[in-house]
Amino acid sequence: MPTLASAPPFWLRDNCPCTDCRDPRNGQKLFQITDLPAGLTAATVREARTADGSPAREVVWAPDGHRSVYPEAWLDAHLPGDRTAPGDGRTEDDKELWDAAGLAGRFPEADWSAYTTDPAVTAAALENVMRFGFVLLRGVPARDRQVLDVARTFGFVRETNYGELFEVRVEADPNNLAFTGARITPHTDNPYRDPVPTLQLLHCLANAARGGDSGLVDGFHAAALLRAEDPEAYEVLTRVPVPFAFADAHTSLVAHRPLIGTDPGGRIREIRFNNRSIGTLRRPAEELDAFYAAYRAFGELLLRGELQVEFRLAPGDCLIFDNTRLLHARTAFAESGDRHLQGAYADIDGLASTLAVLRGKEATA
Repeated sequence: MPTLASAPPFWLRDNCPCTDCRDPRNGQKLFQITDLPAGLTAATVREARTADGSPAREVVWAPDGHRSVYPEAWLDAHLPGDRTAPGDGRTEDDKELWDAAGLAGRFPEADWSAYTTDPAVTAAALENVMRFGFVLLRGVPARDRQVLDVARTFGFVRETNYGELFEVRVEADPNNLAFTGARITPHTDNPYRDPVPTLQLLHCLANAARGGDSGLVDGFHAAALLRAEDPEAYEVLTRVPVPFAFADAHTSLVAHRPLIGTDPGGRIREIRFNNRSIGTLRRPAEELDAFYAAYRAFGELLLRGELQVEFRLAPGDCLIFDNTRLLHARTAFAESGDRHLQGAYADIDGLASTLAVLRGKEATA
């Protein structure tokens, strides 16, 4: 069990909660790490009480005599020791990985009217995005630019070269295959961008065309399967940076990232997979052989039918999903039919912030 005596002095002092060290209005630190004296040690430690009477420990520091009072509850939760480092909410450890069968009977969805009027429904919907990677809002008004209002219920619109929103419909001179009736296989959007938009919204205004059904794949689950089935391929795809690029008459974007991104602890944190945007790798021949074998293995895995959940968007449906985790797809559709979606990008930190505020209000209600 971690003890106060084993706590590194600079770590403990850096977390002093007193009003000389933190602004009581916002909790932000009032000192720099370089302001702390060299040779810092805990001169005395004794039992104490916080201002509200909770049990605490008081530390008087040498050589400056500063006094810190740490609540026992805080020490129990934070003292360093042999415990799993917490995630940031973005890695595989913080998610529920799924395949199509795993979502049977619990497809994440919510009614727009309830979502916009009941904070508990709002929180549950946003929690589904963090947990499963997506939520489908039903009954959203099928009107022009409504997708922007949906994004603003939890965060801010991420404007790109496509504008505040983009039209997903057949265009006469498309700069992207998404704006045709072609089949689109599982992919993430904008892998050529740094940073990549972490959330995508797709709002259906019309879908009377033959075909054009939607699909989602949990990229974290697929990457975990690759790690189990073909560790060498997984290692290659986490290590080799891939040049992704997009260019038209007004835009030139390039980003070099692995197909599977991991955090410093080796946990899956990001998927970038888009065959339409991958550029030409410049590596030694033997490395290219290994990469393409791994790339093909992952691509085949992503096409397994049991990994993809399929559904058809109806007018008024708005899909919100994590673009760094889920791959989305669609079947081909007849270009003579009426199919019109409006899309927008946003950022998952805004959604996570809104969710945390809502959960905090629930806890104090």
